[in-house]
Amino acid sequence: MRKALRWLLALTVLIGTLSTAGAATAAEPAATGTTDIKERLLAIPGMSLIEEKPYTGYRFFVLNYTQPVDHRRPAKGTFQQRITVLHKDTARPTVFYTGGYSVSTTPRRAEPTQIVDGNQVSMEYRFFTPSRPEPADWSKLDIWQAASDQHRIFTALKDIYSENWLSTGGSKGGMTATYYERFYPKDMDGVVAYVAPNDVVNKEDSAYDRFFRTVGTQECRDRLNGVQREALVRRAPLEKKYAAVAAENGYTFDTIGSLDRAYEAVVLDYVWGFWQYSTVADCQDIPADAKNATDDEIWNSVDTISGFSFYTDQGLSPYTPYYYQAGTQLGAPTIHFPHIEKQYVRYGYQPPRNFVPRSIDMTFQPYAMRDVDTWVRHNARQMLFVYGENDPWGAEPFRLGKGARDSYVFTAPGMNHGANVAGLVEEEKALATARILEWAGVAPNAVQANPAAARPLAKFDAKLDKRDVEPRHALRP
Repeated sequence: MRKALRWLLALTVLIGTLSTAGAATAAEPAATGTTDIKERLLAIPGMSLIEEKPYTGYRFFVLNYTQPVDHRRPAKGTFQQRITVLHKDTARPTVFYTGGYSVSTTPRRAEPTQIVDGNQVSMEYRFFTPSRPEPADWSKLDIWQAASDQHRIFTALKDIYSENWLSTGGSKGGMTATYYERFYPKDMDGVVAYVAPNDVVNKEDSAYDRFFRTVGTQECRDRLNGVQREALVRRAPLEKKYAAVAAENGYTFDTIGSLDRAYEAVVLDYVWGFWQYSTVADCQDIPADAKNATDDEIWNSVDTISGFSFYTDQGLSPYTPYYYQAGTQLGAPTIHFPHIEKQYVRYGYQPPRNFVPRSIDMTFQPYAMRDVDTWVRHNARQMLFVYGENDPWGAEPFRLGKGARDSYVFTAPGMNHGANVAGLVEEEKALATARILEWAGVAPNAVQANPAAARPLAKFDAKLDKRDVEPRHALRP
């Protein structure tokens, strides 16, 4: 399905900039002939409408699609998986977006969708409610089953959206897009994976420690380390405050085991969480003299960045599918805290097993990520990976080997877990935009002649291009 390259890129001439030039075309009133696009979508076996929401220039549908619980044994039961379709025109390319968690039911457009001025299909990841089989057989939550969900959706929609397809996603969604490509490499015409962690060897996490020794500025690191240490030194009074907050809000701690474990988990996520979501400029909001700060100042800083509600049962429950996968296939980071004396750290970074109810069995599969990493290194075709310089999750990125073709790994300077193509340096920005347009089959003649001329084909829309992010929390990509 991949299109042959029609022109050769020369990196030395890529001096263009990424702008919002170009105008989006209006959504077609009818897909083909007199058949409305909604009728065509609902004619797909297993597809049903939840709601349609208006958006100027598009049609936006929230749908349910019937999926097998087990793609290897489809007769063994089904479940309803939510997807959304942001419909532009069947003559335009389509972007398959995965967030890796629940799907947003608000019209949104991923960056590649804006670049190619196309349609967008978004998928809710299996086992995130309401897309969870009942009863839930957790052994059927793995990267191959999820990739097979995507493959069935693509197959069902390809007759309607017959132009080129790209897959994309950020963070766990970028991982999802990569795994989909690994298992179904003939489906997509290109992949744009943002800030996708690649934990090949789960027990080897020294890259994260090296990252935290040099990220940002020394002053910023000192401020963050000081607050984190002080929060553990003042454990007794701040846990008393935590207990009062928990009682007031009805928080419980059965999954993680105790309020004390939850408190330390939140505090140890503090530095990671700052760099994941903030920038060096935000350091001015961190107490400069932690030892002389008030208890409220320490509490508020940690709560703002890490969130004391997260490791409660109520905070963890929506993310059980993620932590299950982290503890069975994806892996999870472990870092050290040389700036904190050992007597203040009781548990250290806790494993994903501690964040999943004990009633759910978990066994780690060390070969899963090694397989994906090996495949990407040797088989990547038309894949783009984008990372942020100051994002901890980028410490273990995907890398390309000699077998990769027309694939790239770029890092946006100064950016965090929200890194994107627009944040790349000029040459890389132009190259990435040109390749996305070419993979989608919509590169204008001017771009084919000179990749530096590459621009998004659709104008920026403040509402449609708003980046929805999951609630902030560090130990979850």
